Amino acid sequence: MTTSNEKPSLLSPNVANSNSGETHIRSFVHRRAHITPSQEQALARLLPLWSISYRDSILKPETVFGNDHPLILEIGFGMGETTQKIAQARPNDNFLGVEVFNAGVGALLKRIDDNQISNIRIIQHDAVEVVRDMIAPASLAGIHIYFPDPWPKKRHHKRRLVQSPFIQLLTSRLKPGGYIHCATDWENYAEQMLEVLSAEPMLSNTNEGYAPRPDFRPLTKFENRGLRLGHGVWDLIFTRNDTPTPELNWPKKEQ
Repeated sequence: MTTSNEKPSLLSPNVANSNSGETHIRSFVHRRAHITPSQEQALARLLPLWSISYRDSILKPETVFGNDHPLILEIGFGMGETTQKIAQARPNDNFLGVEVFNAGVGALLKRIDDNQISNIRIIQHDAVEVVRDMIAPASLAGIHIYFPDPWPKKRHHKRRLVQSPFIQLLTSRLKPGGYIHCATDWENYAEQMLEVLSAEPMLSNTNEGYAPRPDFRPLTKFENRGLRLGHGVWDLIFTRNDTPTPELNWPKKEQ
């Protein structure tokens, strides 16, 4: 059931909604969010150029990007500041960003256009369904999950994105040697991330516990402000090992 203050999506046919029949717990809630005129203009003008519609079929990155460069999946890119900087610093990697909110999608589209970036594509849809239905097993070189909604209240922890079933699904899409990199500024969520990732038999921690921030993840303005105030930030980097992938029976949408 949508809430009365939900802002309708400009991409309602492609954005997952509460009537889609999904059986997983949503890690996001549609809220009324401010969107600037420039973001709205970017959505209208640039979405056909840089976005991919959700569909229940495997994505072919070499067709979408026009090359066979390594593919990195980013889940929840926010306003796209980090995505832009990493893509510019790593031109020989392709980046697939998944985000549900119009303001963030519009902001990243504007960044792509302003900076003439060619190695980013966007899917505006629920990340669980995108990974389940569109990403081939053992096809990703990396996965980025940066500062996901921490859902700080204990009764809401079940909505956190980093949960064992989803991490198992994500890991099945990684190539052997591929990595998953998470970052959060909530210590309790960091502890949960470490526990969940460490318990996944297909993953190996690259560090003893938390990892130092890698050079390729830039500090955002928000993160810099938090660090100045004494807030902590925790990075975790795990790699896909050679443990065989179990057969996964992730629930599909009801027809």
